[in-house]
Amino acid sequence: MSGQRLAVTSAVTALAPAVWGTTYLVTTEFLPPDRPLLASVLRALPAGLILLLVTRTLPKGIWWWRAAVLGVLNIGAFFYFLFLAAYHLPGGVAALVMSVQPMIVLVLSALLLNDPIRQRHVVSCLFGAAGVGLLVLQPGAGLDGIGIAAGLLGALSMASGLVLTKKWGRPDGVGLLSFTGWQLTVGGLVLTPFALAREGLPDHLTWSNIGGFAYLGVIGALVAYALWFRGVARLPALAVSFLAFASPLCATVLGYLVLDEALRPLQLLGAVAVIGAVVLAQSRAVSASAPRVRTTSRG
Repeated sequence: MSGQRLAVTSAVTALAPAVWGTTYLVTTEFLPPDRPLLASVLRALPAGLILLLVTRTLPKGIWWWRAAVLGVLNIGAFFYFLFLAAYHLPGGVAALVMSVQPMIVLVLSALLLNDPIRQRHVVSCLFGAAGVGLLVLQPGAGLDGIGIAAGLLGALSMASGLVLTKKWGRPDGVGLLSFTGWQLTVGGLVLTPFALAREGLPDHLTWSNIGGFAYLGVIGALVAYALWFRGVARLPALAVSFLAFASPLCATVLGYLVLDEALRPLQLLGAVAVIGAVVLAQSRAVSASAPRVRTTSRG
């Protein structure tokens, strides 16, 4: 992949975590309070069913259980932990906790993809985490045990799903939208009984609630995940994971623009450090970049 195409692919892929960075603001400002399971289901299931109706393609053979595993890791578990963290932590702090994902991907890629752990990647992980810390760990930042645990579990879930997606590829002849629809549907279906049993349905929804759910389902799930899986198919797993730093960047900027949160000089330094970590991780990726993820047989 040429340098220009790599840059364009990386920029397009980064739109997905940037959109996910808006989840924290949308959750606290537009969704009903304390309903992480319901929010996860309504974000995943409608979008997944729409894609299944449009593509009319179902898994076959070994891909039934692979789609189930990826759907739980990339969608079901990740969405639940993401919303749980968003309800218990300020958006920037939640994004900081989940920014450990590249470090997890670094280890899993070495174990499952035989990707070597390079000093440059370790430095990028530490540099990026420090930058995010400067961005969001400011005086008065709230810390909550449940939120921190949820953020860490969400990072583990997403990292595992990313590496397995890279390892397994896509079945032969199955398009990106079908692949995305399988996972969104599985993730939503797995969470539905838990949402009904533990949270139930709200007595009423305001137009703000409906708008928030619609945004998260259409933009935050259907569009963002199509872009994300496209990037996973074209970029090395670790390179993709570093693009997730766009999430805390977006969360911090939205806090400044929408919630009137001040940006201090150290936060600006943190933003520069995050961008530097992404650039460092992407360097030499032209020569090291794997070709597009392989397709596998449907059996």
